[in-house]
Amino acid sequence: AYATLVYKRSPLSILSRPGGKDAAVELHSMSKSYNMTGWRLGFVAGSAQAIKAYAEVKDNIDSGQFKAIQLAACAGIADKTIADKITRHYERRLKKMVKCLRSAGFDVQMPGGTFYLYVPAPKGAGATDFHSAEEAADYLIRKHLVSTVPWDDVSSFLRFSATFESKDAKDDDRVLGELMARLSQAGLRF
Repeated sequence: AYATLVYKRSPLSILSRPGGKDAAVELHSMSKSYNMTGWRLGFVAGSAQAIKAYAEVKDNIDSGQFKAIQLAACAGIADKTIADKITRHYERRLKKMVKCLRSAGFDVQMPGGTFYLYVPAPKGAGATDFHSAEEAADYLIRKHLVSTVPWDDVSSFLRFSATFESKDAKDDDRVLGELMARLSQAGLRF
């Protein structure tokens, strides 16, 4: 899903490694790299023998996606500038979001790819203590209208997404400025 959303380097394929084509196939989704979330469309890459075997199984499982969606995906794959533009779009947003979150006290690094930022959750805000990322996320949405996704599986993290709606780069800056203002008002403790 995120294969082309890579910053500062080229995407890496197992098929490019010695013996990779003999041992592996890659399953790719159009959802993230090509902004086709929800269409449930992807493609497979590998040796001719592996693709043929995959096609035999696939043909007996389902009938595939609507033809127009398949053609749209092919057009996206054929025009590398589409994925490159999407990657630059999210990289720009993430760089600004990293600055915004740092200014609010979050320990955050620019990721190597994707369009999310996972950051350690704050320990509290003002006199309120948070015992989990879920409590921090609940506080942020209820008190400051900041939407995050909590993750408490291995520790307490919040996920911030760069997929927000905006009209253009100037509007991106407005949205991120609003995020910075709301987080600054939250008085978070780390």
